[in-house]
Amino acid sequence: MDVPVGFDPRLILGLNLVGTFVFGLSGGLAAVRARLDLLGVVVLAGVVALAGGVIRDLLIGVPPATFRDWRYLAAAGIAGLVCFLAGSVLLRVERGVMVFDAFGLSLFAVTGATKALQSGLGPVQAVLLGMITGIGGGMVRDLLLREVPTVLREGLYAVPAMLGAAVLVLGHEIGSTSPLFPTLGALVCVIVRLLGVRYGIRLPSAGR
Repeated sequence: MDVPVGFDPRLILGLNLVGTFVFGLSGGLAAVRARLDLLGVVVLAGVVALAGGVIRDLLIGVPPATFRDWRYLAAAGIAGLVCFLAGSVLLRVERGVMVFDAFGLSLFAVTGATKALQSGLGPVQAVLLGMITGIGGGMVRDLLLREVPTVLREGLYAVPAMLGAAVLVLGHEIGSTSPLFPTLGALVCVIVRLLGVRYGIRLPSAGR
């Protein structure tokens, strides 16, 4: 249902599972830093990996896809276990994990916007739901840890997701059936996100 035009559904499923795993690592590492127990690490990994897609599906009005396919739950759970068992190692290479996180963000933004369009929503709603698919899990994670969501206060995270989704929606609006726009949207998201990480780019903050 959320496969961009021109792509093999099996490829998108595989990439989605990889993205779910990487997002799970992001949540699991946050739990390790907060010194949560095993259950806490696995739960937080699952939240970051799955919550964005769940929120998107609930807003669209369809049963969350990740709850109907055990493979997504397994990917998130395995990520949590990996973080619990090898958290200290992963924290030392966390910057490398952020690179994969950028690819996961781009994939979720593009597939999230695709699902919104396929559900009959308009272009603006599709861009917003693409962004929510990418950033929703991280926002819920921060709320569970009693923090102001990172995406609202530092770094470029929501903006790359929104740009990536917008490129895909633009292709849809001009009637393109080529895989060019989904691919370009994902690349734009990755590049903007990594530039933000590399150079510490962030949006202006209130009061500064």
